[in-house]
Amino acid sequence: MFAPLHIDEELRDALARLLDGLPPRQAAGAVERLITGYRGNASAAAPVLRDRGDVAAYAAYRMPATFEAVRAALDALADRAPHLDPATHLDVGGGTGAAVWAAAAVWGDGAADTGGARATTVLDRSAPALALGRELAAGSASAALRGAEWRQERIGAAPGLDAADLVTVSYVLNELPEDARHALVDAAAAAARRAVVVVEPGTPDGYRRIIEARGRLIGAGLRVLAPCPHSGACPIEPGSDWCHFAARVSRSSLHRQVKGGSLAYEDEKFSYVAAVRPGADGGPGGTPAAARIVRRPQIRKGQVLLDLCTGPDAERGGLRRETVTKRRGPA
Repeated sequence: MFAPLHIDEELRDALARLLDGLPPRQAAGAVERLITGYRGNASAAAPVLRDRGDVAAYAAYRMPATFEAVRAALDALADRAPHLDPATHLDVGGGTGAAVWAAAAVWGDGAADTGGARATTVLDRSAPALALGRELAAGSASAALRGAEWRQERIGAAPGLDAADLVTVSYVLNELPEDARHALVDAAAAAARRAVVVVEPGTPDGYRRIIEARGRLIGAGLRVLAPCPHSGACPIEPGSDWCHFAARVSRSSLHRQVKGGSLAYEDEKFSYVAAVRPGADGGPGGTPAAARIVRRPQIRKGQVLLDLCTGPDAERGGLRRETVTKRRGPA
């Protein structure tokens, strides 16, 4: 694997340069208008990002959070599949390319088995978003980012996707109607030689879309490695709770202006699923965690209470609580 790059710093600096010369009030106004548009018309037929000003403002506002969420999901996949080093990466609906920056942060500049930079392709319907993504990537130290292909395609009901070792679909399913969501996940599963990662907002609706995608990936023959400790049915009763995570994001002055408040950070909540093709045909192998902590640990005097999701092969599968006491030492 190539030496790790300071991708997060590069991205932060590149996004800061985007706002040079753009009046803060104009940038904040564009972000607020775009947020309102997305919330009011989640499956819009036309791109919401109309021009470079829109894209620059929205990228500076949203790209850091998307990057951190996708990086956390890819980190979890890499942790469970340590031999996965994708030589090719297809990012579907990638916009300005947060997911390909995240892949560069996790796996470095390329793939050990090819000796060259990772072949990277970003698909999106918005030409201004792709143009800005290409501009941002051109200044990166990562050869995989600099050499990425930025291709305009409508992510419709029957997408034809090129095969790639890694396929990512982040913050896209919420913009599609149900039939198109299902078709996209099926196409991603068919295109993935080694792994698929799907990321959505960490809301009850986002979790529901992830559970739908998880079921379709399993049905297509893939095996879930993260965050779930198994590929069986999710033990969370629908409507009672949802599985989500948080990634800490440094807030820019634009964030503070749009959202108010003075904190230097915020937590991006997200849900995700990472699945791999079984190892017989060149897949990365790997094993899921034995259990996953699904709620904040409760610390009591002399003990810690953990709410766990465990695999069906565990002694007590499903959701359960485990008490860890001082007697267990390192545990």
